[in-house]
Amino acid sequence: MTKRNIFMPRVTAPLAVSASLVLAACGSSTEDRTLSGAGIGAAAGTAVGAVTGLSLLEGAAIGAVVGGATGALTDESDVNLGKPIWRDGAQSSMVRDTQIGLNRLGYDAGPADGVMGPRTRQAINTFQANNGLPVDGRPSQSLLDEINRQS
Repeated sequence: MTKRNIFMPRVTAPLAVSASLVLAACGSSTEDRTLSGAGIGAAAGTAVGAVTGLSLLEGAAIGAVVGGATGALTDESDVNLGKPIWRDGAQSSMVRDTQIGLNRLGYDAGPADGVMGPRTRQAINTFQANNGLPVDGRPSQSLLDEINRQS
């Protein structure tokens, strides 16, 4: 009779679940929800793989596919746990670049500090409305491209 290593499922699975939830549990855009869902699904799948006949990798792969599909098929009203912590750096630089561009075009986006405040949101809304874009008050790469095209 072989001795089973109980350390692996008892320690590895909870660590994988915790790490994935910390890194992935959020998203207001479809892309963020898809990535978050895949991360959460992989963590949950790893735990399932640890306690069933599946390997950890098989459980993680199945969970990632199911979680990613769930994230992709939902909208903001279904799942929105806020801004992903892994987007902070990219988002703040996009907000800062958007603020710089809007200020250059004469829209008062406030200081170019990378913080999405009410003045920045209003400037984005006004720019979007003035340019026939969908008005959602959110920074995005396509918005920044349009701002840069005009400046």
